[in-house]
Amino acid sequence: MDVTYEGTKREVATDKGVLRYHEAGEGPPLLLLHGSGIGVSGWRNYRGNLEVFAEQFHCYILEFPGFGVSDPVDGHPVITASSAVIRFMDALGIESAAMVGNSMGGVVGVNVAMRYPDRVSKLVTIGGVGPNIFSQNPSEGTRLLQEFADGPTREKLVRWLECMVYDRSVITEERIEERWETASDPASHKTLAAMYGSAAFAAQQQMTANSDVPPYWSMMHKVQCPTLLTWGLDDRQCPPDMPMVPMRLIPNAELHVFPNCGHWVMVEAKEAFERIALEFLLRSVPVAGG
Repeated sequence: MDVTYEGTKREVATDKGVLRYHEAGEGPPLLLLHGSGIGVSGWRNYRGNLEVFAEQFHCYILEFPGFGVSDPVDGHPVITASSAVIRFMDALGIESAAMVGNSMGGVVGVNVAMRYPDRVSKLVTIGGVGPNIFSQNPSEGTRLLQEFADGPTREKLVRWLECMVYDRSVITEERIEERWETASDPASHKTLAAMYGSAAFAAQQQMTANSDVPPYWSMMHKVQCPTLLTWGLDDRQCPPDMPMVPMRLIPNAELHVFPNCGHWVMVEAKEAFERIALEFLLRSVPVAGG
């Protein structure tokens, strides 16, 4: 059931603009970090899961800068999102929290965990994390994002949305219209183009080739917190060969793959994902030497 929380939307001022978020529940803090893509927002990623997680946690659905909800800031969206997590936690006085990250949100969570290990107690990722090993790069989903970023049309949006799921009936007319409305916002499209446009993609590839800085996924041995990698077996945005590297590099990682499920695990495998994620998040962490 798609639950709408009345009065959950909040905002907090930081030194780099206003961050907006949804808040619900009581208990230990849980940050829900959204992905990228066309017309995305934190609320649209997690509105269907908030009720369940709020029964056990004090939940915060953070809206990243540049996606049409929080104030935009200059810089690459993944980098600005990672710094926004720390700004958000500092502004609300959250010393450490568990995090759930969908796609780009998972990459953000990994980067925060590597740079600020004391701030992340546990991490659940939904697709997105790691390199393509056997699958094509860019993936089918990324190519469709690139086509939309280069020339937005409603038809291109529908093709990408259908690529996100195993069951196309999930892509309702209502979902299409709300995504199209947000995608038409200039700030939202600017962020999308900065990540997936042909020119930006070529520039990033060139920068990576000429950089002495290793890719983020090669440094995932620095992630100290227990990590649950979740994946859809039929993910065409981030194919299921990608978690092989993080599963090996992250010291305390485990992987769960959901059958008959695309990129939106929290939507298509909602009940199973919530059950498995909650079991992991509520599980006691063994004491060393105990």
